[in-house]
Amino acid sequence: MSFKQCTSCAHQWQDQEEFLADPDVTLLGLQVCFDNLMEGLILFNHSCRTTFSVEVSRFGNLYQGPVYSERLTAGEECPGYCLNERELKPCPAKCACAFVREILQVIKAYPKKKRR
Repeated sequence: MSFKQCTSCAHQWQDQEEFLADPDVTLLGLQVCFDNLMEGLILFNHSCRTTFSVEVSRFGNLYQGPVYSERLTAGEECPGYCLNERELKPCPAKCACAFVREILQVIKAYPKKKRR
């Protein structure tokens, strides 16, 4: 079973490393699922000109830091990043959602293979 298949061109990535290192895949955004953060969708663009999603849970291994229990969405400490699906900044708040934003940072910084 492959890690992900493009919904348009059917290109397959065999594992997470191959997917993240592919220069034809770019991080686009995040659709948060506030009821279950691991069910949120991380959005990617593929060079075939399609956008597809991968569940946050598929990248849970990329983050080893603290996970806060309280969600601070729309509170004083909340910068509102999770409400804008194209915003990729890390969250400074000690919020339950912050770990997902840290996963985005790892994905953004993941080294890409050189194009052939």
